Amino acid sequence: MEAATSPTPKGASPPLEMPQSVASSDPKIAAQQASDMRNIVRRKLTGYVGFANLPNQWHRKSVRKGFNFNVMVVGESGLGKSTLVNTLFNTSLYPPRERKGPSLDIIPKTVAIQSLSADIEENGVRLRLTVVDTPGFGDFVNNDESWRPIVDNIEQRFDAYLDAENKVNRMNIVDNRVHACVYFLQPTGHSLKPLDIEVMRRLHTKVNLIPVIAKADTLTDEEIAAFKARILADIKYHDIQIFEGPRYELDDDETIAENNEILSKVPFAVVGATAEITSADGRKVRGRRYPWGIIEVDNEEHCDFVKLRQMLIRTHMEELKEHTNNALYENYRSEKLTGMGVAQDPSVFKEVNPAVKQEEERSLHEQKLAKMEAEMKMVFQQKVAEKESKLKQSEEELYARHREMKEQLERQRMELEEKKSRIESGRPLEEKGKRNKFSLR
Repeated sequence: MEAATSPTPKGASPPLEMPQSVASSDPKIAAQQASDMRNIVRRKLTGYVGFANLPNQWHRKSVRKGFNFNVMVVGESGLGKSTLVNTLFNTSLYPPRERKGPSLDIIPKTVAIQSLSADIEENGVRLRLTVVDTPGFGDFVNNDESWRPIVDNIEQRFDAYLDAENKVNRMNIVDNRVHACVYFLQPTGHSLKPLDIEVMRRLHTKVNLIPVIAKADTLTDEEIAAFKARILADIKYHDIQIFEGPRYELDDDETIAENNEILSKVPFAVVGATAEITSADGRKVRGRRYPWGIIEVDNEEHCDFVKLRQMLIRTHMEELKEHTNNALYENYRSEKLTGMGVAQDPSVFKEVNPAVKQEEERSLHEQKLAKMEAEMKMVFQQKVAEKESKLKQSEEELYARHREMKEQLERQRMELEEKKSRIESGRPLEEKGKRNKFSLR
């Protein structure tokens, strides 16, 4: 591509609008970046070059290396967390649990964090799946600080990744950070409980939060709609940030409509089931059988499981990982280093643009000149004030001398007038002189 500073040349396509990879907080830099984007034009190639094969190269590298995904499930016992995980990934990650009678064992007083990893493969693509479970959450009489072990576990994973980044050898960094947190809500049909609000407020700045209504088959469609509205109102009122898929300028209408449809289902009303049952028309489906009929997990008319799977796995898994790395982890990393007394220079992470750099230097030079001009003007005004003060003082001195000389001339005139009058009257002047002389003694 070539940059153009004039209207689109003949033979070139209209300017290609491309999304910015890094948005600058500086208005001048942002304006310059926008200008650069507008000046990019599309050129036609006269022959095959080969960079069209880049996606294939990335695909081969990714398939060879494999992928990893870490998801945390948070919710009270009995809400079907293990069943939903097995349903999402269509595998028996969690084996069936036997129902036991009352136990005399000591019940733990804190939330225990359990992590389970499994290597799964689909059509030659390998995925290292890690599920972080929180058994015991919300099961106590006093649930104060029950969110603390969950937040500590997320931060410990951030710290481990930060330590790995600071090592000399960073070839094989294992990403154990939590990429998504599926938060299970009890199907009460009312609103969020204080415990749910407090936990989500503690989590939303550290992990991608995805709320789901567990066991949605216990509510009617009308109850689910009203419950969703109350949940969203509580989330908005308490300023809780939940994950929303990113929007790109180059997305086509179909992709935009699909993303909007997914977002319209949040919080997802889900039902989990791994067993296959036979429907009324003879189909084998995953679902649950009730006296009044069956509920199909993969039927969008019955629940929102398909939309949850789309967001979590099929369409937004990479976005979840990127948002964790670029936003959530970076914020935690900056706060951590700042708390340790490590000052960070934002200019290190800023894209260097020669034109913007020149504009900044010109602005600094103009500010320096303006400062020098103000200082020179101040000195000039001070000199003028001093000169005016001296001139005023000289003027006063001259006026005083003029007045003194005028008074002296007046005295001399009066003496001459007196002498004249004496001469005219015939009185001798010597006596006057003698008297004057005598008086002087």
